[in-house]
Amino acid sequence: MTGIADGRVVIVTGAGRGLGRAHALAYAAEGAKVVVNDLGVGLDGAPGPDSPAGRVVDEIRAAGGAAVAHGGDIATSAGAASLVAAALETYGRLDTLVNNAGFLRDRMLVNLEEDDWDAVLRVHLKGHFLPLRHAAAHWRAETKAGRTPRARIVNTSSGAGLLGSVGQGNYSAAKAGIVGLTLVAAAELARYGVQVNAIAPAARTRMTERAFAGTMAAPDAGFDAMAPENVSPLVVWLGSAASAGVTGRVFEAEGGRITVMEGWHPGPTADKGARRTPAEAGETARKLLAEAEVPGVVYGAG
Repeated sequence: MTGIADGRVVIVTGAGRGLGRAHALAYAAEGAKVVVNDLGVGLDGAPGPDSPAGRVVDEIRAAGGAAVAHGGDIATSAGAASLVAAALETYGRLDTLVNNAGFLRDRMLVNLEEDDWDAVLRVHLKGHFLPLRHAAAHWRAETKAGRTPRARIVNTSSGAGLLGSVGQGNYSAAKAGIVGLTLVAAAELARYGVQVNAIAPAARTRMTERAFAGTMAAPDAGFDAMAPENVSPLVVWLGSAASAGVTGRVFEAEGGRITVMEGWHPGPTADKGARRTPAEAGETARKLLAEAEVPGVVYGAG
Protein backbone atom coordinates (compact mmCIF):
# COMPACT_ATOMS: atom_id res chain seq x y z
CA MET A 1 0.00 0.00 0.00
CA THR A 2 1.09 3.59 -0.63
CA GLY A 3 -0.09 5.24 2.58
CA ILE A 4 -1.96 7.85 0.53
CA ALA A 5 -4.40 8.41 3.43
CA ASP A 6 -1.81 8.20 6.20
CA GLY A 7 -2.85 10.22 9.24
CA ARG A 8 -6.26 11.21 7.91
CA VAL A 9 -9.45 10.66 9.88
CA VAL A 10 -12.23 9.34 7.67
CA ILE A 11 -15.95 8.78 8.26
CA VAL A 12 -17.71 6.21 6.08
CA THR A 13 -21.49 5.88 6.41
CA GLY A 14 -23.23 2.60 5.65
CA ALA A 15 -19.86 0.93 6.16
CA GLY A 16 -20.97 -2.36 7.65
CA ARG A 17 -21.34 -4.18 4.34
CA GLY A 18 -20.80 -3.92 0.59
CA LEU A 19 -19.26 -0.77 -0.82
CA GLY A 20 -19.05 1.01 2.53
CA ARG A 21 -17.18 -1.87 4.12
CA ALA A 22 -14.79 -2.01 1.16
CA HIS A 23 -14.15 1.74 1.44
CA ALA A 24 -13.54 1.57 5.19
CA LEU A 25 -11.05 -1.30 4.82
CA ALA A 26 -9.30 0.42 1.92
CA TYR A 27 -8.88 3.68 3.83
CA ALA A 28 -7.53 1.82 6.86
CA ALA A 29 -5.08 -0.08 4.66
CA GLU A 30 -3.79 3.28 3.40
CA GLY A 31 -3.16 4.59 6.91
CA ALA A 32 -6.40 6.36 7.77
CA LYS A 33 -8.24 6.19 11.08
CA VAL A 34 -11.83 5.25 10.26
CA VAL A 35 -15.19 5.94 11.87
CA VAL A 36 -17.36 3.05 10.68
CA ASN A 37 -21.02 4.07 10.66
CA ASP A 38 -23.80 1.54 10.13
CA LEU A 39 -27.30 1.37 11.57
CA GLY A 40 -27.52 -2.37 10.89
CA VAL A 41 -30.78 -2.41 8.96
CA GLY A 42 -32.12 -4.67 6.23
CA LEU A 43 -32.49 -3.89 2.53
CA ASP A 44 -35.81 -2.14 3.20
CA GLY A 45 -34.45 -0.05 6.06
CA ALA A 46 -35.99 -2.14 8.84
CA PRO A 47 -33.77 -2.85 11.87
CA GLY A 48 -31.63 -5.98 11.60
CA PRO A 49 -30.70 -8.44 14.37
CA ASP A 50 -27.28 -6.88 14.91
CA SER A 51 -25.02 -4.13 13.63
CA PRO A 52 -22.14 -5.07 11.33
CA ALA A 53 -20.13 -1.91 12.11
CA GLY A 54 -18.34 -3.59 15.01
CA ARG A 55 -17.27 -6.49 12.83
CA VAL A 56 -15.66 -4.12 10.32
CA VAL A 57 -13.89 -2.32 13.17
CA ASP A 58 -12.58 -5.69 14.36
CA GLU A 59 -11.27 -6.45 10.85
CA ILE A 60 -9.46 -3.14 10.68
CA ARG A 61 -7.93 -3.51 14.14
CA ALA A 62 -6.89 -7.10 13.45
CA ALA A 63 -4.93 -5.81 10.46
CA GLY A 64 -3.19 -3.24 12.64
CA GLY A 65 -5.39 -0.27 11.78
CA ALA A 66 -7.42 2.17 13.87
CA ALA A 67 -11.22 2.33 13.76
CA VAL A 68 -14.25 3.04 15.90
CA ALA A 69 -17.88 2.04 15.35
CA HIS A 70 -20.85 4.43 15.21
CA GLY A 71 -24.39 3.07 15.13
CA GLY A 72 -26.38 6.31 14.98
CA ASP A 73 -29.03 7.26 12.42
CA ILE A 74 -27.29 9.78 10.17
CA ALA A 75 -30.62 10.83 8.63
CA THR A 76 -31.35 12.67 11.89
CA SER A 77 -29.59 15.85 12.93
CA ALA A 78 -28.65 14.35 16.30
CA GLY A 79 -27.25 11.21 14.66
CA ALA A 80 -25.25 13.18 12.11
CA ALA A 81 -23.90 15.50 14.80
CA SER A 82 -22.86 12.53 16.94
CA LEU A 83 -21.11 10.99 13.92
CA VAL A 84 -18.88 14.03 13.47
CA ALA A 85 -18.39 14.21 17.24
CA ALA A 86 -17.26 10.56 17.26
CA ALA A 87 -14.40 11.44 14.90
CA LEU A 88 -13.39 14.55 16.83
CA GLU A 89 -13.65 13.00 20.28
CA THR A 90 -11.84 9.78 19.31
CA TYR A 91 -9.15 11.09 16.99
CA GLY A 92 -9.16 14.87 17.46
CA ARG A 93 -9.83 15.77 13.85
CA LEU A 94 -11.87 15.02 10.72
CA ASP A 95 -10.47 15.04 7.21
CA THR A 96 -12.82 13.07 4.97
CA LEU A 97 -16.51 12.21 4.88
CA VAL A 98 -17.71 9.40 2.62
CA ASN A 99 -21.51 9.38 2.33
CA ASN A 100 -22.56 5.89 1.30
CA ALA A 101 -25.56 4.74 3.39
CA GLY A 102 -28.76 3.70 1.61
CA PHE A 103 -31.38 1.04 0.91
CA LEU A 104 -34.09 0.19 -1.61
CA ARG A 105 -37.87 0.03 -1.68
CA ASP A 106 -38.49 -0.66 -5.35
CA ARG A 107 -41.95 -0.18 -6.87
CA MET A 108 -43.37 0.96 -10.18
CA LEU A 109 -44.63 4.52 -9.78
CA VAL A 110 -48.33 3.59 -9.74
CA ASN A 111 -47.63 1.20 -6.85
CA LEU A 112 -45.14 3.37 -4.98
CA GLU A 113 -46.51 4.32 -1.59
CA GLU A 114 -45.77 7.69 -0.03
CA ASP A 115 -43.99 5.99 2.89
CA ASP A 116 -41.66 4.18 0.49
CA TRP A 117 -40.91 7.46 -1.29
CA ASP A 118 -40.21 9.28 1.99
CA ALA A 119 -38.08 6.49 3.46
CA VAL A 120 -35.71 6.25 0.48
CA LEU A 121 -35.38 10.02 0.06
CA ARG A 122 -34.75 10.32 3.80
CA VAL A 123 -31.88 7.85 3.99
CA HIS A 124 -30.18 8.58 0.68
CA LEU A 125 -30.64 12.33 0.28
CA LYS A 126 -31.18 13.58 3.84
CA GLY A 127 -28.61 11.03 4.96
CA HIS A 128 -26.10 12.78 2.69
CA PHE A 129 -27.12 16.32 3.60
CA LEU A 130 -27.00 16.09 7.39
CA PRO A 131 -23.51 14.56 7.80
CA LEU A 132 -22.26 16.96 5.12
CA ARG A 133 -23.78 19.92 6.95
CA HIS A 134 -22.29 19.01 10.32
CA ALA A 135 -18.87 18.20 8.86
CA ALA A 136 -18.89 21.44 6.87
CA ALA A 137 -19.75 23.45 9.99
CA HIS A 138 -16.70 21.97 11.71
CA TRP A 139 -14.44 22.77 8.77
CA ARG A 140 -15.80 26.31 8.54
CA ALA A 141 -14.97 26.82 12.21
CA GLU A 142 -11.47 25.47 11.61
CA THR A 143 -10.97 27.90 8.73
CA LYS A 144 -12.16 30.85 10.80
CA ALA A 145 -9.68 29.81 13.50
CA GLY A 146 -6.87 29.99 10.95
CA ARG A 147 -6.60 26.22 10.41
CA THR A 148 -7.86 25.77 6.84
CA PRO A 149 -8.21 22.01 6.28
CA ARG A 150 -7.58 19.86 3.25
CA ALA A 151 -11.00 18.31 3.67
CA ARG A 152 -12.81 15.98 1.31
CA ILE A 153 -16.39 14.78 0.85
CA VAL A 154 -17.20 11.84 -1.42
CA ASN A 155 -20.91 11.34 -2.11
CA THR A 156 -22.53 8.25 -3.61
CA SER A 157 -24.92 8.67 -6.52
CA SER A 158 -25.81 5.95 -9.04
CA GLY A 159 -26.39 5.28 -12.71
CA ALA A 160 -30.05 5.32 -11.71
CA GLY A 161 -29.64 8.94 -10.66
CA LEU A 162 -27.90 9.86 -13.92
CA LEU A 163 -30.16 8.03 -16.39
CA GLY A 164 -33.22 6.89 -14.43
CA SER A 165 -34.20 3.33 -13.61
CA VAL A 166 -37.53 1.59 -14.19
CA GLY A 167 -39.17 0.61 -10.92
CA GLN A 168 -36.96 2.92 -8.89
CA GLY A 169 -38.52 6.36 -9.02
CA ASN A 170 -37.72 7.07 -5.37
CA TYR A 171 -34.13 5.79 -5.58
CA SER A 172 -33.45 7.54 -8.91
CA ALA A 173 -34.81 10.86 -7.60
CA ALA A 174 -32.69 10.60 -4.45
CA LYS A 175 -29.53 9.73 -6.37
CA ALA A 176 -30.12 12.57 -8.85
CA GLY A 177 -30.60 14.90 -5.89
CA ILE A 178 -27.22 13.81 -4.52
CA VAL A 179 -25.57 15.00 -7.74
CA GLY A 180 -27.22 18.40 -7.35
CA LEU A 181 -26.19 18.55 -3.69
CA THR A 182 -22.62 17.68 -4.66
CA LEU A 183 -22.39 20.53 -7.16
CA VAL A 184 -23.78 23.10 -4.73
CA ALA A 185 -21.59 21.89 -1.86
CA ALA A 186 -18.47 22.01 -4.04
CA ALA A 187 -19.18 25.65 -4.89
CA GLU A 188 -20.15 26.74 -1.38
CA LEU A 189 -17.49 24.92 0.63
CA ALA A 190 -14.41 25.63 -1.49
CA ARG A 191 -13.63 28.71 0.62
CA TYR A 192 -13.26 26.43 3.65
CA GLY A 193 -10.74 24.09 2.02
CA VAL A 194 -13.37 21.42 1.27
CA GLN A 195 -13.54 19.48 -2.00
CA VAL A 196 -16.78 17.66 -2.82
CA ASN A 197 -17.17 14.97 -5.49
CA ALA A 198 -19.53 12.08 -6.21
CA ILE A 199 -19.23 8.58 -7.56
CA ALA A 200 -21.79 6.49 -9.44
CA PRO A 201 -20.57 2.96 -8.73
CA ALA A 202 -21.57 -0.38 -10.19
CA ALA A 203 -20.70 -3.27 -7.91
CA ARG A 204 -22.05 -6.37 -6.20
CA THR A 205 -23.89 -5.38 -3.03
CA ARG A 206 -26.96 -6.57 -1.15
CA MET A 207 -28.98 -4.13 -3.24
CA THR A 208 -27.73 -5.26 -6.65
CA GLU A 209 -27.04 -8.97 -6.31
CA ARG A 210 -30.70 -9.75 -5.69
CA ALA A 211 -31.97 -7.68 -8.63
CA PHE A 212 -29.22 -8.68 -11.08
CA ALA A 213 -28.12 -12.09 -9.88
CA GLY A 214 -26.66 -13.17 -13.23
CA THR A 215 -24.74 -9.97 -13.91
CA MET A 216 -23.46 -9.61 -10.38
CA ALA A 217 -22.35 -13.20 -9.80
CA ALA A 218 -18.66 -13.63 -8.99
CA PRO A 219 -16.71 -15.46 -11.72
CA ASP A 220 -15.13 -18.83 -11.05
CA ALA A 221 -11.75 -17.43 -12.07
CA GLY A 222 -10.15 -14.22 -13.32
CA PHE A 223 -10.96 -10.59 -12.58
CA ASP A 224 -14.11 -10.08 -10.54
CA ALA A 225 -15.36 -6.89 -12.19
CA MET A 226 -18.32 -6.51 -9.82
CA ALA A 227 -16.34 -6.76 -6.57
CA PRO A 228 -17.02 -3.63 -4.48
CA GLU A 229 -13.31 -3.39 -3.70
CA ASN A 230 -12.75 -2.23 -7.30
CA VAL A 231 -14.56 1.04 -6.58
CA SER A 232 -12.69 1.88 -3.36
CA PRO A 233 -9.33 3.00 -4.83
CA LEU A 234 -11.01 5.97 -6.53
CA VAL A 235 -12.91 6.78 -3.34
CA VAL A 236 -9.69 6.67 -1.31
CA TRP A 237 -7.90 8.93 -3.79
CA LEU A 238 -10.78 11.43 -3.87
CA GLY A 239 -10.74 11.46 -0.07
CA SER A 240 -7.00 12.06 0.16
CA ALA A 241 -4.87 15.19 -0.10
CA ALA A 242 -3.54 13.82 -3.42
CA SER A 243 -6.80 14.84 -5.14
CA ALA A 244 -6.05 18.55 -4.72
CA GLY A 245 -7.91 20.68 -7.26
CA VAL A 246 -10.58 18.07 -8.07
CA THR A 247 -14.03 19.19 -6.95
CA GLY A 248 -17.60 19.32 -8.24
CA ARG A 249 -17.07 16.20 -10.34
CA VAL A 250 -19.05 12.98 -10.81
CA PHE A 251 -17.26 9.74 -11.68
CA GLU A 252 -18.65 6.39 -12.78
CA ALA A 253 -16.65 3.50 -11.37
CA GLU A 254 -17.06 -0.14 -12.33
CA GLY A 255 -14.47 -2.90 -12.33
CA GLY A 256 -11.33 -1.42 -13.82
CA ARG A 257 -13.19 1.42 -15.57
CA ILE A 258 -13.36 5.04 -14.38
CA THR A 259 -15.41 7.59 -16.33
CA VAL A 260 -15.69 11.34 -15.77
CA MET A 261 -19.34 12.24 -16.27
CA GLU A 262 -19.99 15.50 -18.09
CA GLY A 263 -23.56 16.02 -16.95
CA TRP A 264 -26.23 18.06 -18.64
CA HIS A 265 -24.95 20.34 -21.39
CA PRO A 266 -26.73 22.33 -24.14
CA GLY A 267 -27.56 20.44 -27.30
CA PRO A 268 -29.20 21.69 -30.50
CA THR A 269 -30.92 25.06 -30.08
CA ALA A 270 -32.99 27.48 -32.13
CA ASP A 271 -33.87 31.11 -31.34
CA LYS A 272 -36.68 32.78 -33.29
CA GLY A 273 -36.24 36.09 -31.49
CA ALA A 274 -39.98 36.25 -30.90
CA ARG A 275 -42.76 34.24 -29.26
CA ARG A 276 -43.87 31.07 -31.05
CA THR A 277 -47.32 29.56 -31.31
CA PRO A 278 -47.71 26.11 -29.72
CA ALA A 279 -47.63 24.54 -33.18
CA GLU A 280 -44.44 26.41 -34.07
CA ALA A 281 -42.88 25.43 -30.76
CA GLY A 282 -43.69 21.79 -31.43
CA GLU A 283 -42.31 21.94 -34.96
CA THR A 284 -39.09 23.50 -33.68
CA ALA A 285 -38.80 20.95 -30.87
CA ARG A 286 -39.13 18.04 -33.31
CA LYS A 287 -36.47 19.49 -35.60
CA LEU A 288 -34.09 19.92 -32.67
CA LEU A 289 -34.81 16.40 -31.39
CA ALA A 290 -33.91 15.02 -34.81
CA GLU A 291 -30.48 16.64 -34.44
CA ALA A 292 -29.98 15.64 -30.81
CA GLU A 293 -28.32 12.55 -29.39
CA VAL A 294 -30.61 9.76 -28.28
CA PRO A 295 -30.68 9.65 -24.46
CA GLY A 296 -29.26 6.70 -22.57
CA VAL A 297 -31.33 3.58 -22.01
CA VAL A 298 -33.32 3.54 -18.80
CA TYR A 299 -32.29 0.41 -16.92
CA GLY A 300 -32.32 -1.38 -13.60
CA ALA A 301 -30.46 0.06 -10.64
CA GLY A 302 -26.79 0.21 -9.95
